[in-house]
Amino acid sequence: MVANKNRKSALRGGPQNKGNKKPQPPSYRHGPLSYLIIPLLLFSLVITVQQWYRAESISWTDFEKYLKDGQIQSIEIGDTEITGKFKSGIPHTGKKAPTSFTVDYRPEMLSERLSKILDESKGDLEVTFAKQHIWLIMLMQWILPLIVLVGLFYFLFARNLRSGAGGMLMSFGRSKHRLHDKDRVIFTFRDVAGVDEAKEEVAEIIEFLKNPKKFQRLGGRIPRGVLLVGPPGCGKTLLAKAIAGEADVPFLTISGSDFVEMFVGVGASRVRDLFKQAKDNSPCIIFLDEVDAIGRKRSAAFVGGGHDEREQTLNAILVEMDGFDTNDQVIVIAATNRADILDHALTRPGRFDRQIFIPLPDLKGRVDILRVHAKKVKMGPDANLERLARGTPMFSGADLAAIINEAALAATMTNKDYVEMADLEEARDKVRWGRARKSRVIDQKEKEITAYHEAGHALVQSLLKEADPLHKVSIIPRGPMAGATFALPEKDRTIFTKRYCMALLQICFGGRIAEEMFCDDISSGAQADIQQATNIAKQMVLTWGMSDELGLISYSPDLAVKDLVYIMPGEKEYSDKTAETIDREVKRITGESHKKAKELIEANKDKLDQIAKALLKYETLDADDVNLILAGGQLEKPTVADLLAAEQARDKQQNPGQDK
Repeated sequence: MVANKNRKSALRGGPQNKGNKKPQPPSYRHGPLSYLIIPLLLFSLVITVQQWYRAESISWTDFEKYLKDGQIQSIEIGDTEITGKFKSGIPHTGKKAPTSFTVDYRPEMLSERLSKILDESKGDLEVTFAKQHIWLIMLMQWILPLIVLVGLFYFLFARNLRSGAGGMLMSFGRSKHRLHDKDRVIFTFRDVAGVDEAKEEVAEIIEFLKNPKKFQRLGGRIPRGVLLVGPPGCGKTLLAKAIAGEADVPFLTISGSDFVEMFVGVGASRVRDLFKQAKDNSPCIIFLDEVDAIGRKRSAAFVGGGHDEREQTLNAILVEMDGFDTNDQVIVIAATNRADILDHALTRPGRFDRQIFIPLPDLKGRVDILRVHAKKVKMGPDANLERLARGTPMFSGADLAAIINEAALAATMTNKDYVEMADLEEARDKVRWGRARKSRVIDQKEKEITAYHEAGHALVQSLLKEADPLHKVSIIPRGPMAGATFALPEKDRTIFTKRYCMALLQICFGGRIAEEMFCDDISSGAQADIQQATNIAKQMVLTWGMSDELGLISYSPDLAVKDLVYIMPGEKEYSDKTAETIDREVKRITGESHKKAKELIEANKDKLDQIAKALLKYETLDADDVNLILAGGQLEKPTVADLLAAEQARDKQQNPGQDK
């Protein structure tokens, strides 16, 4: 697994390589039209604003009235309107007395009338005629719209002709990759933990990017593609960044879903553009995340055939990867969690030559990952990362990072000075099963059923030597569960023995058996237990060959064949008689486990009752508490109510006048 650590690029140190790096062309260049269009747009904006804030418009009737009354000081006669100024001190009906005005004017209709009212006007009236601005009219009506249209054509079409295929569609054909320069790639192998074997396997790729002539001396060829395969959250992306950081080369990253869009041919065009950019920045690394989005197996059934957009994109990738020259220092790294559905032409030698499996971290890997993330927070003296790692089997690196973060948040909310072990365990349970619902009001009868149910699980888990050791048992609701029993594995299991599987089945049935014995009824709380037991028993019979009657034959469907041949839901690859035998064997195994668990509980019935009563009193018991009860001891520790009462009493002593 992988864990990341934020560090400033200044910490990398060392001289920067600037010698043979090609300068990147700017993403946008100003043309001569840009400097011409901007002043024209500003000029038109000024003209528009002046028109908005021009003098107040009046009617022709009011204009005649003001002229006859001698309230107008001067007028200027234009082609379509008359502008003028009022004399000072003239009253007006508006909110603010205007100083100037405009009135619409039509010479062909009002020339004689205008001459008449000018003769009849009182006072000293100054009359002028507006000058003809023919160039301004032509500019506003013809030249400016033409320039705007040319500018729009230039920005929307002409500039995009330089972007290659798809340029006429506003650069849809250009790759949407993100280029991280070598100065910005701040991850190295020191930030990666839990994948020591994977780091060793990619060491030669880093050496090739640093010193390619070393491999060319003997005629060797470095793998052109590396496929990182593993479950989600195991750090495939971070490992690729660490490879780029160790090799000190640029890093181009893009997701598989970024290639295909609504336009046909865009995906293939983006592939070509991506590899062109990679060659221009060589030596570099291309990282294709979630490559299964475009790299699925090609088939003629139930798809669009060779004209399918996804298949065109895949074909473009196949051609580009196999078309590299021997001197091209470009390595393609892809990541997926579904390597079984990738096309064989993509994974053949010459394209993705090598597959590196990144599994879930083991016990040592989980400890290393927790230590990397714990460096960012203040850990308390009782924080035991080894114990936390034992209690997190099948956790990915992302889950472990979330545990440390959730623990830090919880400690901050309770005003602690550092993160304690209790915060880490609560964060682990929250990440795996959800937040504890302590405020939920539970019926007393339902609470008793839950207590005996979980006590049955805890008793069987503690007494069976083949099972994992008990960690704690709780009846506090968490997520969809009313209670839970937690185990603490001593080691990571890569294989499952028949005795271990039978022990798991007995633990699953312990809760239902306890309900039958002590509650005189059964509940739906055993739903998850029954489902888990059924799945384990089916795996034992169908896949692992643990049935004497069926023998060493696998009856589970082959996933590789299922991907190539469409199988109808419910279709099986064995006879009806064999299906009856499978059902009988599954029922026999579950019945045998139920019988053994019932005998074990009946022999320790009083101890189960004591565990259930302790759960009703304390709500949560750890392994030491359960072992003390099994040894015949009595628990003497404060309950949750006692702790709350003590906290309230301490608050009253510190603030005696707060209750008034």
